[in-house]
Amino acid sequence: MVNTNLELSINTLKQYTITMIGLCEKAVDASVDCMVRKDFEGCKKIIEQDDEIDKLREYIRDRSIELIALRQPMAKDLRYVYALGNIAIELERIGDYSANIAAEALKIGEEPYIKSLIDIPKMAQECKEMLSDIVVALQNADENLCYEIASRDDKIDDLYSHIQVDCLDVMNQNPTTINQGVRLLFVGRYLERIGDHITNVCEKVIYAINGDRVEIG
Repeated sequence: MVNTNLELSINTLKQYTITMIGLCEKAVDASVDCMVRKDFEGCKKIIEQDDEIDKLREYIRDRSIELIALRQPMAKDLRYVYALGNIAIELERIGDYSANIAAEALKIGEEPYIKSLIDIPKMAQECKEMLSDIVVALQNADENLCYEIASRDDKIDDLYSHIQVDCLDVMNQNPTTINQGVRLLFVGRYLERIGDHITNVCEKVIYAINGDRVEIG
């Protein structure tokens, strides 16, 4: 009965983690979508909703500590509890970066964009798909899918490089664009970091599955 209760507790913790991943996916998508459409009320809502992600992180952290202290899980069970607690930390950072993107959009305001927003939405789409697939990997304990998801971070890095080149080119040609150019570079950087945190989540899922501590990329 003890093992069954422990298994149920871990599965519940996993479901909360999956819920948190879903919230992060929505936050990434909405932050860039509101930025593109200059939906400032939407941007404010994204910033406010980051508290929900933070609360989930605290809940998962506290339940992880309780499970380790009170149930004393062993082997794979311990790995899952430990990994889920750490995954929540990575997801909280993704939520923070999504809120940061919304904040940059608010600072740019009604000012027309100095360049077409092409690569930024592409980065957000990649991040969204990676987060969605992590849910599948976690549910199915799919180690190979984790490696495949993490490999996509290279595409995000390439897109960020394009943004850097484009923004610097525009800023060099017209110094009046520097303020907004820097903000667009911040947005690109936030998305690049989101990709890094998703890779970290993949590493932690792999650890939960087989105990291997890997560094991808």
